[in-house]
This record gives sequence, C-alpha cells and structure tokens, in this order.
Amino acid sequence: MKEGNKTKFGLFALFQALPKESAPEKLDELLAQVRAAKRYGLDSILVGQHYLSTPYQMLQPMPLLGRIATEAEGMRIGTGITLLPLLNPVAVAEEAATMDVICRGRFILGVGLGYREVEDSAFGVKREEKARKLGEALEVIKLLWEGKEIDFRGKSFQLRNARIGVRPVQNPRPPIWIAGNDDRAVVRAARLGDAWLVNPHASLTTLIKQVRKYEHSLMDAGKPFPSEFPIIREAYVARDDDGAFGEVRPYLEAKYKTYTAWGQESAFPEEDPLTRPLSELAVDRFVIGSPSKCVEDLSRFVEKLGVNHIILRMSWPGMKHTSVVESMRIFSERVLPYFRGR
Repeated sequence: MKEGNKTKFGLFALFQALPKESAPEKLDELLAQVRAAKRYGLDSILVGQHYLSTPYQMLQPMPLLGRIATEAEGMRIGTGITLLPLLNPVAVAEEAATMDVICRGRFILGVGLGYREVEDSAFGVKREEKARKLGEALEVIKLLWEGKEIDFRGKSFQLRNARIGVRPVQNPRPPIWIAGNDDRAVVRAARLGDAWLVNPHASLTTLIKQVRKYEHSLMDAGKPFPSEFPIIREAYVARDDDGAFGEVRPYLEAKYKTYTAWGQESAFPEEDPLTRPLSELAVDRFVIGSPSKCVEDLSRFVEKLGVNHIILRMSWPGMKHTSVVESMRIFSERVLPYFRGR
C-alpha cells in the first residue's frame, strides 16, 4: 500500500430526487452543495449513474458534470460510476474527452458493471456478457484517447479507421477507476484499471480481505499499487453521535431498502449482507457521528486499507439541503484539518 500521501477528500454529488420534488430546485441545491465543497476545501466531485431509476428522479452524469464544472473550477470531477457495459465506448470516449477539455484536464472516468436487471434488459445486455463488454470497451477507449487511427475487432465492438474527434487534455489520458463489490470485480479492477474505486457499502472487515486480493492481483498483472487509491463512504457529521445518527437514520434506511429492492445485495459477498438493521450496518462501514468519531472512523479506513482519496456521500433522498451543508461545514472545520497534515 501507498503510505505518506496526503489524504484527499471529495463529495459524491448525489442527485436522487423524490417523485414529488422539483428536479430544477433539487439541481439548484446540488450546485449549492458543490460550491460549498469548493469553499470548504474538498478536492473532487463525483456523480453516479442509473437508468430507469424509480422511485427516484436522476440526472445523467455527463450533462450534469458539464453544469457542475462551472461551479467546481479547479476541482477534479468525474463519474462514480459510468455503466460502461450498457454504452457505446466511442460515445463514452468522446464525451469523457470533452469533459476533460471542459474541466481543463481534471476529469476522472469511473466505470463499473452495474447490477440492476432492469437496466441490463432495457439495453439488451446479458449479465454474462457484461464483464467482457467492459473489458473491450475500456480497450477501445484507451486506444481512441491515444489519438491515432485504430482498427478494433472484438465480439461486441468493431471499429475500422476510427479516430477520436478531440483528445483529452491529460497526458497520457484521464485516470480510469473501476468500481467493484465482489472478489472477481476486485481482480478485474487490478487488471484493467488505474485504481479500484472501493464501494461505499462493504464493511471494513470485508475490505481488508479484498485489498489483499487487490494487491496480489496487481502483482500478478505486473502493476504497482496505485499512487491514488479512492473509496466512497456514507458520511454525516453533527455535534454528537446520537444526534448525527438520528438525523440521517430515516433517509439511510429508505435508501438501503431501495438498494435491496434493486438487487444490490446480489453483488456482495454472502458474509457481508446489506439486509440488516441500520445500527448494525453502520458499524465499520459508515462515517456518521461527532467530529471526533468521524476522525476515528476515517483514520481507520486510511490506516487499514491505504486509501488516500475519500469521496463522501453526505446526502440521501429526502434530506434537507440545509442539513447537508451544515454537515459539510462541520466536516471542513472539525474533521478535515486532522487529515491535511498527512
């Protein structure tokens, strides 16, 4: 693991509005949270992707990031994640290169398989094909980003005399983070990506085992441990532990019931289920509590896993915007300074 690197922090800018909420108003709130993240010294903004996202309203990541970029000047922005097996890699390569131009070389392409059958079915993608499609798509994207004319013959994608319209600003290319929940996905991330984007749901105990597998898989692939090792965590900071947990409990419980309904648990090891009481689920998994508790929890993830870029998901559907921004303020004043010396 990499040690001694300064710990970076980002905001997972979650746009999941309830059916009764105004999408334009929720977008305004999200942009205000991005501005707060910049003001409070965070380093990055990630957004996610789902299609057919009932019961939530969701905006698609690339146009959303184009709008976010105007509020996040100087910050890194990216997808966490793009559902790559459902998409055409030429479109993703061109859109990601466009985003890298817009944000002046600060774009991160996070990708993953996805887990929802309704999405796979809508795009005509079979579950057993998704890993292969992701691998082929990444190969196409990397080749296109080189700016040369390419020919590619895969099972899912074929290109002849293809050249990208605009190259990314970053040299040699934007970093590719690959999300993954189970052990096979961890191995895939080591083989194909620049970093494994560690998911927000697994417990520390599970992740310690998976980091070992990730290290071994990197060695097998002849690759060094990445200089930047990112993780997403659910996080909320308040004056005291009970108050913090009480404030977020109804929103997190509703969100994790939705995850179960969406089939998220099928992507996790059997010994680490998501279907358990929130008080149990939060242990060694979420970063929720007083500033001192959040420092302790985050320090444990940094020290046990070697992560050095922590993306915080600090809001969930239905939460008041003012509560989110207040939590961000307390984090910046009482938690962030502890890590800036690392």
